[in-house]
Formats: sequence, structure tokens, C-alpha cells
Amino acid sequence: MSDPAHFTHTVTPEQAGTRLDKLLAEVISDISRSRLKALILEGAVTRGGRALVDPAEKLSAGAEIVLALPAPAPATPAPENIALVVVHEDDDLIVIDKPAGMVVHPSAGHETGTLVNALLHHCGASLSGINGVLRPGIVHRLDKDTSGLLVVAKNDRAHKALAAQFADHGRSGPLERRYAALCWGVPLRPHGSIEAAIARSTINREKMAVVAEDKGRFAITHYALVESFAGRDGKPVASRIDCRLETGRTHQIRLHMAHVGHPLLGDDVYGAGFRTKETLLGPEARAALTALNRQALHAAELGFEHPATGDFISFESPLPVAMTDLITALSAGR
Repeated sequence: MSDPAHFTHTVTPEQAGTRLDKLLAEVISDISRSRLKALILEGAVTRGGRALVDPAEKLSAGAEIVLALPAPAPATPAPENIALVVVHEDDDLIVIDKPAGMVVHPSAGHETGTLVNALLHHCGASLSGINGVLRPGIVHRLDKDTSGLLVVAKNDRAHKALAAQFADHGRSGPLERRYAALCWGVPLRPHGSIEAAIARSTINREKMAVVAEDKGRFAITHYALVESFAGRDGKPVASRIDCRLETGRTHQIRLHMAHVGHPLLGDDVYGAGFRTKETLLGPEARAALTALNRQALHAAELGFEHPATGDFISFESPLPVAMTDLITALSAGR
């Protein structure tokens, strides 16, 4: 990738007090305001070496701002020889055990190294084209830092059948998805359901938010307490839970658990206010949480009706070593 081009502008007296995204749109006519806003959120606009990440920020006259324009990404993802953990593969689909840290499909800032790049190398042209060139075969997704099972369609017939099952979310069909998670605190009830509508946050576009029913998309998460863990003071500090989705919204489990006061361990997006809880953990547990370096969420079980045979097939993924180490330290109270 070539060096990014730089655009520099000094705010004039007439432009003082103008929103940053609007100001840039006025002086850079060949880039849309929405794209400029995205670049601001990505940290591409700076003043004096400091990133300006608020599109609504208003600058004073004389302020010099610099926009670093990334080199254009290729129109289509390129196959990349990236190792995959293949749990199952046949002529119609492939089930992958995705590691934490891997993005599912290319997007701004993640044009390479994604699961799609790896699949294009592994499967060649035998991926469903329904979702276009950027998401070939992708029926559902996992967050970058969520590990676990994911199914990909290898032809359009399989894609349509699998997509229908995921759209139904197991309400009337056979789809089953279980996520293993570690959360702060202990839920009041050993079993429960969280029903709260979800929409993109109006404050931080990188996050989702719980909103009024008429402002977002309907969402339900079911959870079950597996075990709880005591902290250094002997009082309950964290829990292991299983979550099952009745809907599949972006960041749903992470947001819903935070909404009821039990954000996931290691979740810096929705659980940042719980960082002080780490002081209640023993030294080994704190070290294990640091080593995990992500939200403690793993797609542990995936079951669905095979689109060609009609048979129900199910797969399980063991917890990653980093999560197992954290559970072991929490269980021992160390």
C-alpha cells in the first residue's frame, strides 16, 4: 500500500465555529461528507499531531488541520494464504472455528487479513455470491474479538437456506447457537431473558446502544448461569454464563449484558466502567484477564439444518486456552 496523501487546510475566520465534517466537505469537493465523517472517526484528521475524532468539533480561525487519505483499497478482496481451523466442509458449506482478532469481511481499516481473504484462498471460486464480492458466502458474522464457530455458504442454494434459518433465529426452526461468556457480578436469577431494542449509538458510531422500542431493532438474549467466582474478599465478583440468541444484532450479547449491569470481562467498549473491578481479582486472575486481551465471549456451539440433506448437524468448539486459563484462575480465587 502506497503512502497516504495528505490534505492540509487552515481554518479561515469565516469558517470558525463550523462543524469539522461540514468544513471538510466544503473545502474537499470530491469526497462525500459521510466518507469524511468516517475518516474523522477513524482518526485520519489531526491538528498539531492530535487526532480529531469528533465530527461535530468546531475549530477556531487559524487552526491547521491535516487529513491523511488512505490509499484506495482493491475493488475486490484478494485470496490470502491464512491458516483456518476447518471444523467441517462439504460441497455446500464450510464451518470455521474463527480465532479472536480476525475480522470476518473487509471493511474500512481492515481491507486484508480477514476471514473472507482466507476463504477465497481456501475455497477458490466456490463461495456463494449472494452477498457480493466483499462478503462472499457470509451468512452471519462474529465480532473481530469474539472467537468460535461460523458457517459459510459455498453456493447460492445453501446461502438462501442458511440465511432463512438465521433470519428465523431458531424460533420455529432448528438453528441453535450457544455462546460461552464471562461477566462481572452474578445475575440475580440463574436463568433469564434480556429484551431491549438495539440501534447504532448517536454519540459514538462505533458502538451500539439500547434504545426505545420504536427507535431500534427488536432483540432478545437468553442467559443461564453456569458458575460464579469469588474475589479476593470472598464475595462474588464474576460469573460464567451461557447465552443463546433469539435475535442476532451487532454486539447484542455484549450490549445486553452491560445493559443489565453485568458487562463481559475484558470488554473495553461496553464494560469500561467496570475496570476497577479488576482490583477484586487475585493476581493470577488479573494476569489471565490481561492475557485474554479481549471480551470473554466465545461462540461455542452451532447447530442447523443442512441445506442440501435436511439433516440437523451440530458442532462444538472448546474454549480458547486464554479463556480456560482465566476460568481456572477465577475458580481458584488466585
